[in-house]
Amino acid sequence: MTKKNIISHVFSLLCLVLILSISSCRKDFSTIPSFGQLEFSRDTVFLDTVFTNIGSATYNLRVYNRGARDITIPAIALERGASSNYRLNVDGIPGKDFQNIDILAKDSIFVFVETTVDISSVSSPLYTDRILFDNGMNQQRVELITLVQDANFIYPGRDPFTLKIDSLTLDGEATTIKGRFLTNEELTFTNTKPTVIYGYAAVSSNNTLTISSGAKVYFHDNSGLIIDKDASLKVNGTLNEKVVFEGDRLENSFSTLPGQWGTIWLRAGSKENEINYAQIKNGSIGILVDSITSSTSPTLTLKNTEIFNHSNFGVLARETSILGENIVIGNAGEASLACVIGGSYNFTHSTFANYWNNGIRSLPAVLVNNFYTYTNASGQEVIETRDLIAANFTNCIIDGNNNIEFLPDRADGSLFNFKVANSLMKFTDINNSLAGVSEVDFNNTSLYENILLNGVSHFRNVSSNDFIIGQDSQAINFGNSTGAGLVPLDILGVTRTISPDAGAYQHIDF
Repeated sequence: MTKKNIISHVFSLLCLVLILSISSCRKDFSTIPSFGQLEFSRDTVFLDTVFTNIGSATYNLRVYNRGARDITIPAIALERGASSNYRLNVDGIPGKDFQNIDILAKDSIFVFVETTVDISSVSSPLYTDRILFDNGMNQQRVELITLVQDANFIYPGRDPFTLKIDSLTLDGEATTIKGRFLTNEELTFTNTKPTVIYGYAAVSSNNTLTISSGAKVYFHDNSGLIIDKDASLKVNGTLNEKVVFEGDRLENSFSTLPGQWGTIWLRAGSKENEINYAQIKNGSIGILVDSITSSTSPTLTLKNTEIFNHSNFGVLARETSILGENIVIGNAGEASLACVIGGSYNFTHSTFANYWNNGIRSLPAVLVNNFYTYTNASGQEVIETRDLIAANFTNCIIDGNNNIEFLPDRADGSLFNFKVANSLMKFTDINNSLAGVSEVDFNNTSLYENILLNGVSHFRNVSSNDFIIGQDSQAINFGNSTGAGLVPLDILGVTRTISPDAGAYQHIDF
């Protein structure tokens, strides 16, 4: 075949493809106008709550033609017109006003809805509009409703020339962590408005971040708090006004999604951190605590606090000291509580319950060890140990959906002091892989005193991190009310001075 014939052949083929494309796009069916009998998957689209100037998730509405004839909807539009803060996408086409939209008989189309609202530009935080279908006597409508919430926003800085987002400098070294240090005027979060954080908000040395009762702190993706050396965090929630930490997506579909933000990081050298009556949920690591700072006071005092639904750890403590009372640490992708590389830990009337169901979990609900490993310059694995001064669990529940939910993992070379007393604990070594390990000798009363192995916790709803115990729980009256075991009120303020239940909650009848 000559070059001329090849070119002619290719040209003919392209023309054929073009003709077929045009014919396939041609509307080759007849329709009748819409007659006011459209059906909708819902009569109101609630777009949940959004923060001012922050875009919502995308919501969908399905529009049905139940009739036996193909129809054309003459117009689909937002009632507020071009000024509406809602945005539509009708059958793949974005806009706010559409004409002559076809729906085949017994078929449907999708309408997608989004919004972004500046609260200063609207008269009410309840922002509404309507999608109008057709016109005149045949007009039908679907309501649109969203609640707009004002907030205090904390953003990292940005280089005015390169527009590059600023990164934090920690210990004099540049990092890749996007964020900035809080100013003095930003060191108190109140309950007047929520606080929304983009990047990591850091507290510098000799400063204290104080968070008032009832405050709500929302984190964007890859965001969190950092409390630096010689700085402190004081979270002052109350029984009736807890402080809440969670992701900034307020739509209902995000309410139980883990890994939406980073962590609250109490860095090495931070001091006298206190968290009382808080709820910390849906992050990667609820609290990351580093380094012992004082032999007389813990790095973190944690009381009356729920920590759950984190993609990695509820609390990851590394060679640090924690005092915990009335703590609930629930579902996490790795461990609810990991006390590693030694340290000093004292937990009383706490519930550690890990029923993670978003994948395989290789770690127990509670892990305690006194070492870390690394690879040296020669490629050899090196184990370094640190003293585990104490790891005491008194009047606790340690449970979950793994066979082994408490694991004391010791390496020789440093202290390894721990004790579990008056507690329910799940431990079933079905493969006898820990046979002969002295740290799991449950007959050793210096390590385990009055414990109930594999007892029935009878939690109310483990899938929703509701770890209140019911009337069939074997934790009832199992706690010790004297000495170190005395915490007179449970996490809900219920008195338990006589024959207390183990765990953070006194039982109720479901």
